[in-house]
Amino acid sequence: MIFVDTSALLALLSADDVNHAAAVRCWKDLVQSNETLLTNNYVLVESAAVVQNRLGLEALRRLQADLLPAVQVEWVTLEDHRGAVESVLAAGRRGLSLVDCCAFQTMRARAIQIAFTFDRDFETQGFRLLP
Repeated sequence: MIFVDTSALLALLSADDVNHAAAVRCWKDLVQSNETLLTNNYVLVESAAVVQNRLGLEALRRLQADLLPAVQVEWVTLEDHRGAVESVLAAGRRGLSLVDCCAFQTMRARAIQIAFTFDRDFETQGFRLLP
């Protein structure tokens, strides 16, 4: 099982993104391998907002129609949310987001070790990054 993060989804949709080519290659490999791809609803909200803001409504349509059907979604519980808030506050770093901490919670709860992401915060939390 592989966790899918906002940075990977954005790179897939934006030809101008420095990671676009690597993201497209990785995505094709993941989809062809039938690997289970998982994200959570906080990543979906963040991804939709960032894609709409940076790339527009057509890119948002592509996200919804072309990418997200291949990804299972786990809904963040109140307990997960509270744990993620505690993690953000304990880290004391402005750059560590609530969405990322919720992703880490989801990954740990599901024993997921690999994330499709370009966000190095996942690596500092002990996860392996793809690509």
